[in-house]
Amino acid sequence: MASLPKRITKSSIKSFLDSFDNVLTDCDGVLWAGDDVIGKANTTLNHLQKLGKKVFLVTNNSTKSREDYVLKCEKLGFEIPSKEHIVSSGYVLAEYLRQQNFKKKVYVVGTQGMCKELENVGVSCFHVGEEQTVGNILNMIGDVKLDPEVGAVAVGFDPHFCFPKIMRAGSYLNNPECLFLATNTDERFPVSNGPLVFPGTGCLVRCVETVAERPPVIMGKPSPKMFSVISEKNNLQPSRTLMIGDRSNTDILFGKNCGLHTLVVLSGVTSMSDLEKWAASTDTEKHRLLADYYLEEIGDLLSLLNADKAE
Repeated sequence: MASLPKRITKSSIKSFLDSFDNVLTDCDGVLWAGDDVIGKANTTLNHLQKLGKKVFLVTNNSTKSREDYVLKCEKLGFEIPSKEHIVSSGYVLAEYLRQQNFKKKVYVVGTQGMCKELENVGVSCFHVGEEQTVGNILNMIGDVKLDPEVGAVAVGFDPHFCFPKIMRAGSYLNNPECLFLATNTDERFPVSNGPLVFPGTGCLVRCVETVAERPPVIMGKPSPKMFSVISEKNNLQPSRTLMIGDRSNTDILFGKNCGLHTLVVLSGVTSMSDLEKWAASTDTEKHRLLADYYLEEIGDLLSLLNADKAE
């Protein structure tokens, strides 16, 4: 058995704030749900910056470029200084290829947001969008042409995911020299409307992984690659950095893998029953999913700060 995360209280809020200088926070399920701010997430994040904390948004969502996220933050009232304070899995993927001096083309199973990040570092990519298919898929096999200049397949979330894309990706990856990259392996997206489960990028990655018969290099959380990109440019000390997230097997595990303080909020994927189940487990790997602290939502930090001032 393991201990549950500690709940931050009025009596512990000051020592909690004094324990870190930098904040990394997930977006979907922590700051917003779709186009709606979760509680007082915007005022809370803005207040943390006024207290002198460096804030960075770290997201596995590759559907938008960093420029797109800047616009979304402005629209929702988050005062993010610049795109340099936003790190997406698509951006990390582009940086990974830039560091390798990659000169070939990338076949993208994903969205325009991924392509924008690749183009920003001078990497050529193609095939974002809807695949044109007519009739039986078996009849198009002879019409599929492969580009010999492709040196990597990158898989992110793709709303137009389909059989022809799996076939093309698998065919490129049949060449052992072709890189296989994935933005993340999130099982599902947090949604609040109705009983439907929204499949995440991990479902698409597993399809391609099956036909490729080899695993991809993962760019997003819980891989430490995302922290490497941030710390390289901002000289962050892990022991003085807090990771906030709603999904324990990506956000919190990412924090643990990088030696960060961790805070889980129960406004997205992870629930209190999950925490209780993992704490009661005899599996030590489940214990690694347990954050140092928890709150119902990130806006509770602001409430605790205001309560502390009032006393």
